[in-house]
Amino acid sequence: MPEGDAVWLAARRLHEALAGRALTRADFRVPRFAAADLRGRVVLEAVARGKHLLVRVEGGLTVHTHLLMEGRWQVRRAGPPPRDHRVRLVLGNDEWLAVGYSLGLVELLRTAEEDGAVGHLGPDLLDSRWGPALAAEAVRRLGERPERAIGEALLDQSRLAGIGNVYKAEVLFLRGVNAWTAVRDVADLPAMVDLAHRLLDANRERHGHITTGDLRRGHEHWVYGRAGRPCRRCGTRILRADQASDVGPRVTFWCPRCQPG
Repeated sequence: MPEGDAVWLAARRLHEALAGRALTRADFRVPRFAAADLRGRVVLEAVARGKHLLVRVEGGLTVHTHLLMEGRWQVRRAGPPPRDHRVRLVLGNDEWLAVGYSLGLVELLRTAEEDGAVGHLGPDLLDSRWGPALAAEAVRRLGERPERAIGEALLDQSRLAGIGNVYKAEVLFLRGVNAWTAVRDVADLPAMVDLAHRLLDANRERHGHITTGDLRRGHEHWVYGRAGRPCRRCGTRILRADQASDVGPRVTFWCPRCQPG
């Protein structure tokens, strides 16, 4: 499932291609909205909310999508849409065509009712208003279930929105916390939330999630995807195992020496 920074970047590219222009094409390839016609309506903005994408159009309507595990958006010059069974939504104008592939969720709703779709989300780590108040709210939400494993809590988008499996593993490593540590036993939750925000914010302008500061291929991460390899800090073999989450078991990676527990 894409991380919050990847969704933020997709929203920005959609906004640059669609905002301020009238739609000449709006092709919903999902049964429920197959007859929906947004042609002639001006796109007001495209924004990310955690891992959700909201494209708002005039007339008080919002196109709500979620990439889930395999979805992606591609923006190309205007022209015939691709003949591909994976395409679930096409939005276009006279200059650009935005094509949504394998989108896990596609729906059309009233903008005034967006809270019904995203109101459950916790503070967005890439919210332009991010600051002490939102950070404190994220910490408060994480602490509402003190017995829960911190690795599971970080993936819960109702606690704070934007962290995926990559950042979960990397944040925990950098803070020296084992993924199965109970939330109540994490020494400094505010510092963990602050680090998560800084990592996503540092990567939102590019593809890929760099947590080591090293852009070379194969050097991007501390522990994620490195099971069986030596820890970059201490040389201990990196371990991997499944951990529970709200969407089923998710693999996690950790160094047993740097993250004891």
